[in-house]
Amino acid sequence: MDMQASKKKLGLKERYNHMTRGLSWDTTYQPMDKVFPYSRYEGIKIHDWDKFEDPFRLTMDAYWKYQGEKEKKLYAIIDAFAQNNGHLGVSDARYINALKLFIQGVSPLEYMAHRGFAHVGRQFDGAGARVACQMQSIDELRHAQTQMHTVSNYNKYYNGMHSWRRWHDRVWYLSVPKSFFDDAISAGPFEFVVAISFAFEYVLTNLLFVPFMSGAAYNGDMATVTFGFSAQSDESRHMTLGLEIIKFLLEQDPANVPIVQRWLDKWFWRGYRVLTLVSMMMDYMLPKKVMSWKEAWELYGEQNGTALFDDLARYGIRKPKGWEQACTDKEHLSHQTWATFYNFGAAAAFHTWTPTAEEKDWLSAKYPDTFDKYYRPRFEHWEQQASAGKRFYHGTLPQLCTTCQIPMFFTEPDDPTKICYRESDYEGDKYHFCSDHCKEIFDDEPEKFVQSWLPVHQIYQGNCFNEGVDPTAPGFEPLKAVLDWYGYNFGRDNMEFEGSEDQKNFAAWRGEATRPG
Repeated sequence: MDMQASKKKLGLKERYNHMTRGLSWDTTYQPMDKVFPYSRYEGIKIHDWDKFEDPFRLTMDAYWKYQGEKEKKLYAIIDAFAQNNGHLGVSDARYINALKLFIQGVSPLEYMAHRGFAHVGRQFDGAGARVACQMQSIDELRHAQTQMHTVSNYNKYYNGMHSWRRWHDRVWYLSVPKSFFDDAISAGPFEFVVAISFAFEYVLTNLLFVPFMSGAAYNGDMATVTFGFSAQSDESRHMTLGLEIIKFLLEQDPANVPIVQRWLDKWFWRGYRVLTLVSMMMDYMLPKKVMSWKEAWELYGEQNGTALFDDLARYGIRKPKGWEQACTDKEHLSHQTWATFYNFGAAAAFHTWTPTAEEKDWLSAKYPDTFDKYYRPRFEHWEQQASAGKRFYHGTLPQLCTTCQIPMFFTEPDDPTKICYRESDYEGDKYHFCSDHCKEIFDDEPEKFVQSWLPVHQIYQGNCFNEGVDPTAPGFEPLKAVLDWYGYNFGRDNMEFEGSEDQKNFAAWRGEATRPG
């Protein structure tokens, strides 16, 4: 009787090849150039797609298994957090404003990344890269959903979270992250991957996720910590994918090096400008602070970034333009940003405040060369004005940078007392910029950036009012009309934290007195 031979179990590499490259073929009815047209026009030369290696070699069945296990753990903790009124365990009601900023500014980007990688996953010739991008697309959709579900518990009790998707498309400060992804998703597939997988995921993601999730833990928000940890294993895979794709592009052809370098210059600076919002969150919005923005930049930016670009130097890649300025700006970035939001707090969908005496001392210790000299007097003046019933709100609209769309409050690299202004002329119009690097990005692609949807310009043009509003009517209040178009609950979603509904409710539910002003 013949013994039946058992089938040999495939190894991880063989199984991965069967599930990726084994499912790919060269087309015959149509030439490959027509099937994958987007991978040609950027000038990137690929000679052998099989050289691309996904270091995780993840197949779809394994992917669903790992993600399913994480989902079970995450939602068990979210449910327990909700059932036990976990929102009352956070350090202070001010912390909830950091969550507002996250759901307004970051979660929509996860969904945009999902759309972008779904598109790129169709446009690459190579099967390995296509599969890796498709899995990242699913990751990003999952991250958006888990963030929404986690923050939805806070939305039951607090203001400023109810219309975040609408605000992402309309509100002035949210045009900063929105324009970043609009720029990336409207680029070619290779530039998109450099922008998101490398510049954002690899170079900058630690400056977003690690401080924010650590801040959530320090401030008693275990639900947010859990969704952060649930996403972090995915982020590690995304970072690795970003680095592998960069090395793959650089190794394929020497002609790719200057193209990739130009993209790194652009997207490092664009991503760094988005992190402006993170800097103020770390230094000003967390009641219990993990580290300063300066310390985070030195650790995750200077140390890790320097090691990374030293590693890429053998391919002919240098540090991106703007690197030195970013290292200089670490002394000023968060203070200038929070001061601006304090001024325009009437138009922001979260509350603002001046730092307490204890917090100002902490900032002095973390920024011994700059805070007391340039910023403490400013905050103390505003605090005195507020105590006298003259809380300061800026009554006009700021000039915006055409490239990053941030109000032009940044100072010259060598003079923190002088606002930095740059300008370019294009086809008879003048465009304004907050830095040399934003100007250079515009000058390289003016046809693209002249289409920027700048909120302040749109307001002045009358495009940010509800239908039927008459700006010429007697007693017309433009700020109120714009906030109605945004969908704000005036005074509840915005304005001063002291005396706000959020502050009062949080204190009442915990049986505490409100924080003294």
